[in-house]
Amino acid sequence: MSRKLFHSLVGLEEAFKIISSYYRLEPLGVERVPLGEALFRVLAQDVYSPVDYPPFDRSEVDGYAVRSLDTSWADELSPVKLKIKGRVEVGEVPSLSVEEGEAVEVATGAMLPRGADAVVMEEHAKAGDSELTVYRSVYPGENVSTTGSDVSIGDLVLQKGVVLTPERIGLLAGLGIREVLVYRKPRVAVFSTGREVVPPGSPLKPGQVYDVNSYLAVSFLNSIGASAVNLGILPDDERTMREEIGKALEEFDLVLTSGGTSAGVRDVVYRVFDELGEPGVIIHGLKIRPGKPTIVAVARGKLLVGLPGFPLSCYIVLQKLVKPIIYKLAGLSSPEQEVVRAVLPVKIRKRAGFTMFVPVGLVSSDKGFTAYPLQSSSGSISSLVYSDGFITIGESVELVDENEPVEVELVKGFKPTARLVVIGSNDPLLYRLISELGLADKAKIIPVGSMGGWHAVARGEADIAPTHLLDEETGLYNTPYLEKLGLKGRAAIVKGYKRLIGLVFPKGNPKNIRGVEDFLRSDVRIVNRNKGSGVRGFLDIELKKLSARLGVGFEDLVKRINGYFYEVRTHTAVAAAVRHGRADVGIAVGWAAELYDLDFKPLGWEEFDFLIPVDKLGRGEVARFVNALRDREFMERLASEFKPYYQVTDATGSVVY
Repeated sequence: MSRKLFHSLVGLEEAFKIISSYYRLEPLGVERVPLGEALFRVLAQDVYSPVDYPPFDRSEVDGYAVRSLDTSWADELSPVKLKIKGRVEVGEVPSLSVEEGEAVEVATGAMLPRGADAVVMEEHAKAGDSELTVYRSVYPGENVSTTGSDVSIGDLVLQKGVVLTPERIGLLAGLGIREVLVYRKPRVAVFSTGREVVPPGSPLKPGQVYDVNSYLAVSFLNSIGASAVNLGILPDDERTMREEIGKALEEFDLVLTSGGTSAGVRDVVYRVFDELGEPGVIIHGLKIRPGKPTIVAVARGKLLVGLPGFPLSCYIVLQKLVKPIIYKLAGLSSPEQEVVRAVLPVKIRKRAGFTMFVPVGLVSSDKGFTAYPLQSSSGSISSLVYSDGFITIGESVELVDENEPVEVELVKGFKPTARLVVIGSNDPLLYRLISELGLADKAKIIPVGSMGGWHAVARGEADIAPTHLLDEETGLYNTPYLEKLGLKGRAAIVKGYKRLIGLVFPKGNPKNIRGVEDFLRSDVRIVNRNKGSGVRGFLDIELKKLSARLGVGFEDLVKRINGYFYEVRTHTAVAAAVRHGRADVGIAVGWAAELYDLDFKPLGWEEFDFLIPVDKLGRGEVARFVNALRDREFMERLASEFKPYYQVTDATGSVVY
């Protein structure tokens, strides 16, 4: 089976012109129709994530899984040669591992084999019979979505009392939670595709994901004037797909599919669309990211749209391409897009030649709005809920600098101010505390890591910054950074609670790992946390002590550690990597080990505190939060839900200036 690459990408404006030349974008008639059952109903209980998402480490592109160290010096003039060991398909559990000098071909969405920490895009390499020539280096984690990098098990994802918007329904579906005179509405048939996709509520096997897109698309379309029906999941089989989509064309005005639109050998949607009738496919690929692998076709007088399989990509195309089409067919006037001006707290880089849409969370301060880019890939589902809107980076732009003004296109209702803005590290006991105080739907929570929270307080954007940074010089948590980061007198540390961190490994400790020094063993592979996290700081301090004892430079030492550059964003992602066999050991809170039925060896108690601006300590919801920390009985009750891995101390709630 051959591949068909994207040869003629088009921009959104050109896409609408092409569609209009083949299909009349005008109202389809009038009728009286009933309301949907779940859409805009009110949620009656808090919803916590029962799974990590993504549930496994996967490739974001078609390409080759490699060890990033093996590509360090690769460029056009001096390419790197690697041995091709095999291929991993979407939905397949890898039986291969990547060792030094090796590469394994992977499809978009496929599980990464053990040993690999990055993926080289197929555009940046050339494959022979058994040898891969790599023309561009990759950094650790490039083109990879790691387990739990999007949503952690136990996270509070929706609060009681919220309205179930399409974005929220999409989030619930992705987590496997199943129960919870006018113009005629365009009738839309919606399919998901792919053997790796399973319905919410089904057991989730390795390599599988819950069907997000059909639930997301149907609810989104119904909210904007369409009558959409979910017709289920189609296999990656041309004949079956052609028959089912052909039947849908007889009954519906539009047909939407998700997945299978890229350029891989198993991506068959464009072939099916082309075979259903003239003129067939009129657009194959948009100059946007996320959302590039989009297909538009016209067959039997009906419009077909192939949406990308990753949820954030799917959502962008729904917003930017499908929504304007539905508005015209439903006889609706396009609403005036609400835009908020803000500044970016960080740099964003991209390549020229495509338009990039970045989901952001908005935070207000005395200086105006700040747009925090959400740390998410095209496969994200949490950004569907936590983003307030998107910034658009044009085709010719390669860099948006720190503190540069941007325009945020709002996609849902936005409250200019929140009663409590929490920016920094995330923690399940913290979320439990906020919920108990009745602030779950009134707080703006942006998890950017401990150091990101300190910077947010310095800029006047955060009311509270959760932090657990260990200072290398003093061995103390958090308080030394008041002086180091110039916040002494401007902010204070309110002491929180302690979390027990330690080594996480499979039951029975098959590798007999006793301490961090075992990370240097050739038969041991670790999983590490991301830079700026408290656990990463703890490990680096321990490794620096070890390097001093061994008389080896720190940089040389970490290169000897298999998996040091394999980074994940959460404690549960560490546990998941060990549980799935991608690593032998990692450092995480003991609670994560228990969730994944792993063994745990304590290394020590880390201090999880709260950085708060001095002028906000006695005000409003911040004061309520601090007083709650000081209520020993209240805090002991909450912490008991996470025993024995959390500990309230005599210092909890005290203030350090």
